[in-house]
Amino acid sequence: MKAYVIKRTLMFLPTMVLLTVIVFTILRIVPGDPALLILGGEEGEEDFTEEELKKLQAKLGTDRHIAIQYADWVISMAQLDFGNSYHYNNPVGEDLAQRVPISLQLTLMSLIISGVVAIPLGVFSAIKQDTWGDYISRVITLIGLATPNFYVGIMTIFLLVLFFGWIPPLGYVNVWEDPWINTQQLIFPAIALGTSGMAFLARVTRSAMLEVLNEDYIRTARSKGLAEKIVIYRHALKNAVLPVVTIFGLALGNAASGSVVTEIVFSVPGMGRLLIEGVQHRDYPMIQAIIVIFGVMVLVANLFTDLTYAWLNPRIRYE
Repeated sequence: MKAYVIKRTLMFLPTMVLLTVIVFTILRIVPGDPALLILGGEEGEEDFTEEELKKLQAKLGTDRHIAIQYADWVISMAQLDFGNSYHYNNPVGEDLAQRVPISLQLTLMSLIISGVVAIPLGVFSAIKQDTWGDYISRVITLIGLATPNFYVGIMTIFLLVLFFGWIPPLGYVNVWEDPWINTQQLIFPAIALGTSGMAFLARVTRSAMLEVLNEDYIRTARSKGLAEKIVIYRHALKNAVLPVVTIFGLALGNAASGSVVTEIVFSVPGMGRLLIEGVQHRDYPMIQAIIVIFGVMVLVANLFTDLTYAWLNPRIRYE
């Protein structure tokens, strides 16, 4: 177990390095010069000289060799210095300090909602296999898998306005300032964000439960006269949870990426909106920092998932 933990943890660093290389390289390959966007203005109609362009490129550092730019960025990022935003002209870290907690709260809320709904739904579907309850739950999960997060968000707002004449408060109020308003602002984005993860998790839970329910030890437990709830939740669900744990790690990655569009739909001022603004203005420092943070979130989630998997199943080993 100890060797597995060490080896799995050591894989984190090279994966992180590869992520930074890919992010940095792709941004430089994509056509477009941040200096041109800054000098040209929002509409690209501002006049400027070649000397002004070169001077701004030197100030931004985009005139240097790509390898030197990458080395400087990685060294600064290792010191938690993400540089200055090209568009906002202030430290990227200051903006991230305000936006990261919002996106994290939204992501965690979506995961909690997914788990609370999906696991009981999957268990119910497995217990009621090939009944109307099973068919209905399977249709619900298929719809959840097929419907994009942004469409769920738009339809959520539409239905709330149509049937209740109410729209969720837009923007963001800190949970410590007003928990009730904060919940109203994030509960529906969290539901929209967690829909696809919930559907996938429910289907995995159903499949795992069906496999476990056909095992000999389940039939033995029932033959001993144990109550059905004990058989289901203490014996079957406990052994079916391993693939569910794995899916939770994947769900975090999907939630992190899906939050970009969901935050736009519900006007949540998280990292997703900041990323879109950064892409529009070719704000290299902002884009790089946000994508790396998303990547770290996914890598940490996968690492935690693998370690939890190994703890639940001691047979897991690296050869």
